[in-house]
Amino acid sequence: MGQSNHKYKQLHELQGRIRKCRLCRLALTRTHAVPPEGDPHSRIMIIAQAPGRQENEQGRMFIGPSGEVLDRLFEQIGLDRKEVYMTNLLKCFLPNCRKPRADEIETCSVHLDKELELVGPELLVPLGYHPTKSILQKFGLEVPNRYHFPALFGQLLIAGRYKILPLRHPATVVHGSARFDDLAENYRKLKVTATTCKWFQVCPMRYFYEQGKLNKYWIDRYCRGDWESCIRYQMEENGQPHPDNMLPDGSHDHNL
Repeated sequence: MGQSNHKYKQLHELQGRIRKCRLCRLALTRTHAVPPEGDPHSRIMIIAQAPGRQENEQGRMFIGPSGEVLDRLFEQIGLDRKEVYMTNLLKCFLPNCRKPRADEIETCSVHLDKELELVGPELLVPLGYHPTKSILQKFGLEVPNRYHFPALFGQLLIAGRYKILPLRHPATVVHGSARFDDLAENYRKLKVTATTCKWFQVCPMRYFYEQGKLNKYWIDRYCRGDWESCIRYQMEENGQPHPDNMLPDGSHDHNL
């Protein structure tokens, strides 16, 4: 059996385990546990919080109002949901749409850990507070307080081999707590991170990295990540001179 067929077989078995899962109290109140959907070979893994009411009834991901907003966001940036892998932090509906509990997240993480192992995505995209907090904790990154937490959305983070791009959940548009256009601007980062900076081939950062003088973090975070936020890129686009030893965040490394 080829490696690709083996992956599909293992994911199919995982989907079956999720549908029958009774590891926590949520199994007593759900209608259907909702398994992941999408392309298991995608570089992008979308991680939502939990199924909504319609998802609970039909056992499918993002088929309710939030799904409609997500499809509009994807359409705006030229992305199809078939091009990404989508899953939930919790695979079961939360009664009365309450907040998830720590022990429920911990118990259900066995499924997400297996998905990370099988899919091997490059970019993790947690949607909303609890998925983002959980992913940050999983990879040992600092979790800001509630006041500063919203600043994370749309900001690319690096955790080992993973890039992490927290985004607001489409439900914020449904509930009226966020504007569609604001979400669309953040979701556009999904496309930005899929490309390499156009200046990379002639950038000193590439030279320093290939010479072993520059940490790979800078390449992943900016050159092959959110290059739009790179100060070097912005100055290059505006025709502003800048020294070779200026790092993407605007600071200077005098050892370069």
